[in-house]
Amino acid sequence: MSRVCAVSGKKALSGNKRSHSLHATRRKWNVNLQTVRVMVDGKPQKVRMSARALKTLKAQQNG
Repeated sequence: MSRVCAVSGKKALSGNKRSHSLHATRRKWNVNLQTVRVMVDGKPQKVRMSARALKTLKAQQNG
């Protein structure tokens, strides 16, 4: 299963890990995916979405 947000489409970012001597090795920043149940077309469905997208959806519902 790929680490992609179903709502926002966010993916893992890549870059360099830097040691104290500034030696560069490749690393990855994964998305903070959460499995949540959301209503899709009136039916509850399990979706993997990022924590940021979940927070945004909750704010839109309450505000």
